[in-house]
Amino acid sequence: MNNRHDPNPFEEDTGVNPFANGNAAAGSKSRLPQMVAQTFGFGQKHDATVDIPLDNMNDSRKKQNELAAWEADLRRKEQDIKRREDAVTRAGVPTDDRNWPPFFPIIHHDISSEIPVHAQKLQYLAFASWLGIVFCLVFNVIAVIVCWVKGGGVKIFFLATIYGLLGCPLSYVLWYRPLYRAMRTDSALKFGWFFLFYMLHIAFCTFAAIAPPVVFHGKSLTGILAAIDVFGDSVLVGVFYLIGFAFFCLETLLSLWVLQVCKKSC
Repeated sequence: MNNRHDPNPFEEDTGVNPFANGNAAAGSKSRLPQMVAQTFGFGQKHDATVDIPLDNMNDSRKKQNELAAWEADLRRKEQDIKRREDAVTRAGVPTDDRNWPPFFPIIHHDISSEIPVHAQKLQYLAFASWLGIVFCLVFNVIAVIVCWVKGGGVKIFFLATIYGLLGCPLSYVLWYRPLYRAMRTDSALKFGWFFLFYMLHIAFCTFAAIAPPVVFHGKSLTGILAAIDVFGDSVLVGVFYLIGFAFFCLETLLSLWVLQVCKKSC
């Protein structure tokens, strides 16, 4: 006899057992999102795509284009400058690039290339005269230092230093450079400027060679009167002053020669 209350083995179990194992329930819950994802196509390896912002790509291309345009403009300017320099060189326009002395250029000087052949002798003599006054002023400082060490006083040293620091650049600016430019451009105004200040240069050399006792007994310049004066204090200082006197005399004679040649050339 069949029992009516026997469970049907083909019937689905719809009940929920509250006493079921908690791990089994957690496993069923963890499998549920995976089944949903597989059903709707989420979470697959090749489903998602990587989006690259187009703004960044556009900015990088824009910067590359700007850099290329800047390099092209720079090359164009360099070529333009080179063409102008070549044109100036071909036209024979003189430049004032510093090239003398070779080890430390401070002035522009190129007699053989820029001065006419008939005037090069005068220019070389004038250049020797300018170097001569520079040498005389430097040696004057050395001789005055010797005198100062032997008890001559510090004031003459300061005066000799002022002569050297002012005389060397001023002689170049006031009379040598005007003569150089006058020879190069045949300018009458620059010739007149040269004659005026070169006469002052000759007057200073003559005054220095004599060294009259008007400023600290003339000991700030190595002239003949100063040499005679210092001989009584120190023979060594007197020898230095006599050598300085000889240098100033030679510079005066050379300057008079330059002036004479310049008058004949003009």
